[in-house]
Amino acid sequence: MHTLHIDGESLTISDVAQAAYDAQTQIELTDSAIRRMQASRDAVERWTLEGRVVYGLTTGFGEFSNVVISPENTRKLQENLIMSHSAAMGPLLAPEIVRAMMILRINALAKGLSGIRVQTLQTLITMFNNNLVPDIPGKGSVGSSGDLAPLAHLALALIGKGEIGGKPAADVLLAHGIEPVVLDSKEGLALINGTQMMCAYGALALRRIGNLLDVADIAGALSTDALRGTDNAFDERLHLARPHPGQLHCARNLRALIKGSEIRESHRVGDFKVQDAYSLRCMPQVHGASRDAFEYAVQVFQLEANSVTDNPLVFADADTALEGGNFHGQPLAITLDFLAIAVSEIASISERRTERLVNSALGGLPRFLAVGGGLNSGMMIAQYTAASMVSENKVLAHPASVDSIPTSANQEDHNSMGSIAARKLWEIVGNAESVLAIELLCAAQGIDLLRPLTSSIALEKVIASIRKHVPFAESDRILYKDMEDVRKLVVGGEIRKAIGFDL
Repeated sequence: MHTLHIDGESLTISDVAQAAYDAQTQIELTDSAIRRMQASRDAVERWTLEGRVVYGLTTGFGEFSNVVISPENTRKLQENLIMSHSAAMGPLLAPEIVRAMMILRINALAKGLSGIRVQTLQTLITMFNNNLVPDIPGKGSVGSSGDLAPLAHLALALIGKGEIGGKPAADVLLAHGIEPVVLDSKEGLALINGTQMMCAYGALALRRIGNLLDVADIAGALSTDALRGTDNAFDERLHLARPHPGQLHCARNLRALIKGSEIRESHRVGDFKVQDAYSLRCMPQVHGASRDAFEYAVQVFQLEANSVTDNPLVFADADTALEGGNFHGQPLAITLDFLAIAVSEIASISERRTERLVNSALGGLPRFLAVGGGLNSGMMIAQYTAASMVSENKVLAHPASVDSIPTSANQEDHNSMGSIAARKLWEIVGNAESVLAIELLCAAQGIDLLRPLTSSIALEKVIASIRKHVPFAESDRILYKDMEDVRKLVVGGEIRKAIGFDL
């Protein structure tokens, strides 16, 4: 069992991803977080007693910010907020996304600038520690004022009015000895104003993309060898002349992966290929650009994970609350769209390599990598499938962040659409994983068709890993099963582990 100590300041993207998928992870607040939270809560309670006009504390929300709420109605105001804003629709978010949302929201509130009671946050932590994952429909956020509707559904379970695993939250909480929260001043607003849904998607997508980028280099190296390509384009001297970090990284990976290949050595002398097609030759430039985009995104999401994104913020030491717009998702929305483009390009160039593998006129291998072509169609339709998903990604990569629809009677007149960018990225990453699996399947078949020549030690380990699940195709069989088996190897990290060293 792993314990994650939450202080509002040191949460990492890796922490979020690990805890989101590991139901045994436990969360604890640090003493420093508790002290900060208590100080901000003391300020909120003092302002409530004084009848001070503070947005969301003694006023309505959005367009109703000019309506002052009486002290006796401040609790009802918070409950009404949660119920009225629980208006998301569509399929439920995956449990790991919701768990990531919970971690991120807990960390933001632990910063001590939101005015929430420690006991309220402790109840949310107890829910997480018991793996009680609220049911949250995934559609309905416009990405400003935060992910209001999805986060409201999270808070709805906390107050015993939502659902957990399709059952009434009140019943589930009772079964675990947890008392539903009765919200006090400011708490409803503190729970739902934030970017945690889009940040959760981004954090978990980054984990998948990090793996995907390494797999892309492995698949590209395997295809290069199967196509009897040259490794001259990966020479370090060439890349030092244009030293983008991702480009240098990818070229180094490709050199290491192909090193010692018997196939490469067999045509090194008198090689008729002066240079290869772009999909082989320009891998360092294309993969590298996507890797640089990934590194930038890690910085953005790391910063966001330890930020306060609700409104207003409580500065107890100055005895003041400041209204602002930290809930606006634009920093994440633009970055999510950037990642969508970066991942789409990884899939796009992969499909072009697959085309060269199955196209005898381009790659010189048997047509569609088939043994007994004509009777057997080989990998013909695998390339169709890759092309389909690449085309889908092109549609999904259209940026959501350039769109905006005003809400709240035009009070909220520019919205980020970050949640849409997040959900699109999630689909694109899944498509890219499948496209790379198809390339690996085809490249392994191509290498086997060149026997008795062997590839490098590293790439032969990759082929061996694939062959444990998918034998060489002597004749046609149900291709879906082969493709799916390799996809699982990609997603599970086995392809990356197979090479025996870190990229």
